[in-house]
Parts: sequence; structure tokens; C-alpha cells
Amino acid sequence: MKKIILLLLLLALCLPGAVLAAEKKKDPLAAWKPKFDPSGAKYTYILSNISHPVIEGVAAGYRIRDKVWEKTNGQIYVDFRPLAQLGGEKDVISKLKLGAVQGMLSSSVAAANVADRLGIVNLPYVIDTFDKLDTFRNDPELWTPFAESGLSRGILVADVTGYGPYGWATTIPVKTLADAKGVNFRIAQAPVNTDAYKAWGLKFTVMPWPDVPQALQTGVISGLDHTAIVCNITKKFTIAKSFTELNYAQGLFVHLINKRWLDRLPEELRTTFLAVIAEESAATRAATRKQHEEQVARAKEAGVEFYQLSAEEIAGLKKQAELVLESWGKKIGPEYLAKVRTKLGS
Repeated sequence: MKKIILLLLLLALCLPGAVLAAEKKKDPLAAWKPKFDPSGAKYTYILSNISHPVIEGVAAGYRIRDKVWEKTNGQIYVDFRPLAQLGGEKDVISKLKLGAVQGMLSSSVAAANVADRLGIVNLPYVIDTFDKLDTFRNDPELWTPFAESGLSRGILVADVTGYGPYGWATTIPVKTLADAKGVNFRIAQAPVNTDAYKAWGLKFTVMPWPDVPQALQTGVISGLDHTAIVCNITKKFTIAKSFTELNYAQGLFVHLINKRWLDRLPEELRTTFLAVIAEESAATRAATRKQHEEQVARAKEAGVEFYQLSAEEIAGLKKQAELVLESWGKKIGPEYLAKVRTKLGS
């Protein structure tokens, strides 16, 4: 009996430690913990995102955190919360408007809920390459109207990072549009995407991202409208073993800031804060180019087949998308959209 009691006592003492160790081991963000004590910061900036920092466009949040801490001498702590810790994107946008959250790396498809003009980055074949994205970001005549489009809602766009060009990950090879007609594509919960797929005459299902794995495994969907970076990192290529490089848009994270919070910062800190965001976002866009190349190479090594539609079929998709551009141009501003397309050669 004494031995049993002693054993139970040892288990009681050891179990909490074992549980804590297991929880620590399971922490997916353990590698990104700050190497400084943020408790002394004068200002805290809660920054939300739904994805994993293994994606360069998401990891930018941590790089911004560390550089802001360094450049402001510990006065501003960027409390970065990826992996949807603060909820879904629509909920976080509501919190951002109220000031309960101060910042958000919003997916470009969700950002259009803040202002219609932000939807320009999702339009088919407008800002569709890495080079066009850099031109768009670095031209004040194009960038400023975009960055200021949410000010009436109390939100400023500080910058953008990304997760690569969009294409189709499918369970059957899609080499032609005729092949695509036999696929049920999962698309994001965004009106721009819905309009594009209707214009292209393709079958689609609007579905939240967390529902995708099971839907793909069970055959509810047979294709994904997403990027090679995301599909490879999140293991979607284990089921959808073909990828058609459509390259109709760049997947972006739009950095949204609550303007009231920003305006309350002392001018010098505000200038430093925005400068760091701009610097780190530019570096991340360059890193995303490299990550795209790396993830495509890894996917090919793992047996994923990559395809491209013919130039004639791409031209056909662009022609069909003109109705979408015309419709959304009325919301975005026809003159602004025309200026963007002219300057980018789109």
C-alpha cells in the first residue's frame, strides 16, 4: 500500500511537468518568441494575421516587431498574433475599426471589406506579377489612393507583403480550359473572385480555408484557387498533385493600421514606426519571390506536375475578365483603375 501511495504521489508531482513540456513542444510559434522583455514598452501594437509565419509574408510581422523594438529603443512593442489567434478576418476587421486591435496583415481578398478600392489587387491580370506589384507600391500616384482608401473607416494601409502568384492546384491535370471545365474549384469568400469565376464559366465553391482539407480529401472539391507557396507549405499537394500556373493575381497581405492609434504616437515614433514597416515589407516582397521559386522547385521534386495554359487561352481569360474589370471599376474608380492598368501595362 505504501508503494502504491508513493507511486501515486510521484505521478502527481511529475504529471504537471510532463503536460507543460508537451504543451511547450506543441507550441507552433515557439521559435518566434521575442528575445526581449516587452513589459516596459510605452505603446503596444497588436497585429493580427490568420496564417503561419513559415510564409515569408507572414513572418514579416515578427521582423517588424523586432526592428520596431530596436529602432524605438523599446518604446513600441508589436504584439504579433498570427494563426488566427484573434479570430477570423471579418471579425478582426471589426475590432480594428473599433481600435480593440491596432493592426492587421489582412489577406487581400478580405481587405476589400474595408474599402472597394482595395479590391483592385484581386482583379484578374491587373497587378499579376512581382514586378508590377513593386511598380504599383513604389509609384505614389498609384499607391497613395490605394493606401488612403480606408481613411473614412479610420484605417490606413501602411504596406503590403505577399504569398505568391495565384494558380490552380488540382487532383487532375489541367492543361487546357477544357480540362478546367471538369474541376470544382474552391475559391475564397470574396466577391471579386466570385465574379471572375462566373465570367470564366468555371464551376466553383466558395469555402472557408479551414474546410478545404476535408473537402479535398472527400472529393467535394477537386481544385484550389491559391498559390504554389501556400499549397506546398500546407501540404495540399499531397492530394492535389497538379498545378496550373495561371498567374492572374498576386496573393497579398495588406497591412492595415487603426489611424486613431497611429495618430496618438509622438511624431518621431510614428515616423520611425512607418519607416520600419516600409523597409521590412519591401525586403519581404523580395524574399517572397525567392520563396516562390523554392517552393515550386520542392513541389516538383516531390512529384507535383506544373502546367501552363496556352497564350491564346490566357488571352481568352483576360478578354472574359473585362466585364469584371468594368463592373469593379465603377466601385474602385474608373479613372484610377485605368491609370493603374496603363502604367502597369495591364
